[in-house]
Amino acid sequence: MIEDLIIYLIFILFAIVFILGMASLFTWVERKQSAIMADRIGANRCYLRLPFTNIKIVAWGLFHGMADGGKMLLKENFTPLAYDRFCYNLAPWLVAVPVLLVFALIPFGGILVPGQLFDQSIFPTISHFLTEFFGDKSYYLQVARLDSGVLVILAISGLSVLGSMLAGWASNNKFSLMGAARAASQMISYEISMGLVLISLSLTYGSMDLNGMVTWQSGTLFGVLPAWGIFTQPLAFLLFLTAAIAENKRVPFDLPECESELVAGYFTEYTGMKMGLFMLSEFIEIVILSALLVTLFFGGYNMPYMTDGGFAFPFGRTLALPHSAVVLSQIGVFVIKVFLAGSFMIHIRWTLPRFRYDQLMTFGWKFLAPLSAANLLITACVRFYTLKG
Repeated sequence: MIEDLIIYLIFILFAIVFILGMASLFTWVERKQSAIMADRIGANRCYLRLPFTNIKIVAWGLFHGMADGGKMLLKENFTPLAYDRFCYNLAPWLVAVPVLLVFALIPFGGILVPGQLFDQSIFPTISHFLTEFFGDKSYYLQVARLDSGVLVILAISGLSVLGSMLAGWASNNKFSLMGAARAASQMISYEISMGLVLISLSLTYGSMDLNGMVTWQSGTLFGVLPAWGIFTQPLAFLLFLTAAIAENKRVPFDLPECESELVAGYFTEYTGMKMGLFMLSEFIEIVILSALLVTLFFGGYNMPYMTDGGFAFPFGRTLALPHSAVVLSQIGVFVIKVFLAGSFMIHIRWTLPRFRYDQLMTFGWKFLAPLSAANLLITACVRFYTLKG
């Protein structure tokens, strides 16, 4: 029991460090990538000076995020004259916590066997200790593995809209309330499309378990092409990506907080770290949605032809790898894929113009939802005739 507790505490620590670290990195990517696209330099003024020297470490502007975080922590917390104190303070946590919980269901690696991490001939002491302590136990690199993972993700992700609604209502501000109403209607509208896409993927992979979906994608199509979801369900990929950006409330779907109309939308009346939590949760959501995109459509933590034992190339060729190399490779591949997917989503944010609100709702209900339903129907028919044959 104690060994299981240690392993899952390590998994939880990794999840927290990964989410917060990647979200902080994306704040820098947002600034530098938009600057490159606009032919600007971007954030580059903040630096760390080495003690007793004139050497300044600029690091391409990476320290701007740290400066912003420190500024928000030290700012005075102003509150409206008339507001609901309990709901006002609860709202930022209701926005951020459900997003963090979703990552518990996302696999960031394959199977970990602690007793096989170190070669006995090179590290005999460590290998013997791990073998004695863990035995032959194996663990999925996933905080919580559930057979109905897709359904739990939909249930948890729907809670964040409550935070947006509470923030807008409790602030006693008409701009905040309008932003909250927009956020609620937008998230409900686009979650329907996302749910239909996830159901179609569950039919394709024959499982609602995210780890099972990644395992299915470890195979090949026609003996050569990786069986990634983007190849088996290309329309579902486009639909999911669109719905994910809408769920994240970013351009071109940033109507709930568009500064030209609603100041800052549902968190207009928030200051200091409460406002920072709203803003950070937006980048945390980019990390989570990127991780879901990678897991569902890009083979998750595996490279093409990669398995938990090494590589299985087309035409029967195999390459066995040590267990530690496989585990580190899978985690590294997952991190790189998530970073690339998040950078692509940020690229879209600085490329497309903003919709009008009526256009946003029309697009969601009259185009995206029917297309998602049609994709689900086609997927169900194909799976029925495939299994029947």
